Amino acid sequence: MTEAVARPAHVPADRVVDFDIYNPPGVEQDYATAWQALQKDGGPGLVWTPRNGGHWIAVGGEHVRNLWGDAARLSSEVLSVTPGQGDALRFIPLQLDPPAHNPFRNAVMKGFASRFVVALEPQVKAVATELIDELIGRGSCDFATEFAEVMPVNIFLSLIDVPLSDRPMLREFGKQLTRPDGTMTVEQLAQAVDDYLWPFLQQRLENPGEDLFSRILSVPIDGRPWTVDEAKRLTRNLLFGGLDTVAAMLGMIALHLARHPEHQRLLREQPDLIPGAADEFMRRYPTVSVSRNLVTDVELDGVTMKEGEIVFLPSVLHNLDPHSFDAPEEVRFDRGLNAARHTTMGAGPHRCVGAGLARSEIIIFLREWLGRMPEFRLDPDKPVTMKGGTVGGCNTIPLLWDS
Repeated sequence: MTEAVARPAHVPADRVVDFDIYNPPGVEQDYATAWQALQKDGGPGLVWTPRNGGHWIAVGGEHVRNLWGDAARLSSEVLSVTPGQGDALRFIPLQLDPPAHNPFRNAVMKGFASRFVVALEPQVKAVATELIDELIGRGSCDFATEFAEVMPVNIFLSLIDVPLSDRPMLREFGKQLTRPDGTMTVEQLAQAVDDYLWPFLQQRLENPGEDLFSRILSVPIDGRPWTVDEAKRLTRNLLFGGLDTVAAMLGMIALHLARHPEHQRLLREQPDLIPGAADEFMRRYPTVSVSRNLVTDVELDGVTMKEGEIVFLPSVLHNLDPHSFDAPEEVRFDRGLNAARHTTMGAGPHRCVGAGLARSEIIIFLREWLGRMPEFRLDPDKPVTMKGGTVGGCNTIPLLWDS
């Protein structure tokens, strides 16, 4: 664990927990259970940890959701609890607050417009089927490394038109953002990403194409072109946003289906349930958390969080809070609109701009995997391993099937 800092005088002693968000106790065995250890019956809705520079953690589900969308009192400028990461990366639009972020977000939303997502579906299907065809005759795979970390990242790299062969290197950049291990400083990470992206970005600025970067950068910002600095900050943001989140989600879904063959059978027999199942899987298996810095003192849950302090917001503690969802740990494909109230993709003005694409990828994965693969199960001789961080998930998911 990281070195602890002293408790500030205004933090009550009974709110202090020794909890490192990058390595919660027991996270290797079960990501959700590791986080739920904070959510005790009748316990506080806000706690403070001395790890990673000292910060608050919202534990109560409604606190997580409400603070996530509270752009008036909380800023996204800080980016994470890792000291200096926000100052080094300066993402656009993620680290801008309303109203400054509005024209940038609008440009990104146009780049992810539904017509582009729909047009991408044949490519998503082709990537999924190609990977399945490579695996199906083997009778086994590590789903995390051989499918979940490949399919969505390849789709995203195709979207921004960079070589698919660069995926392993870019995945390492993503890990340094969501689970820094000390081998790179935040400044080195920012520089490495800029050095990689600049040749592609320069080409898009000088000769726009049909890729995602070109579409977004062609949208004026308050009637003017993007500056080079703004374009760099945008492409950093989009690159990191496309490297981890859907991969983590696919892994959790496959793990659930391997543990619940009855759900495999149901979705194979009734494929019309798959869109609703995708929404419910997204609610049930959230892995994304965000950090916010307070721009004013906030009194909540019997404590005062001071201006300038950081509060960490784990979507898992909203989506699995029984005060927020009925029987939240049960997977129910008929939750309907109630399932869509999850915070897996965020809430408020910074809700994930790629949420529609992510949902489309999950639906296509379910249709193609369940439509082509025989019933699959976990390998009893190999462990499932998980990880923490701002994007959690599975390191390994050993699957077996009869080929």
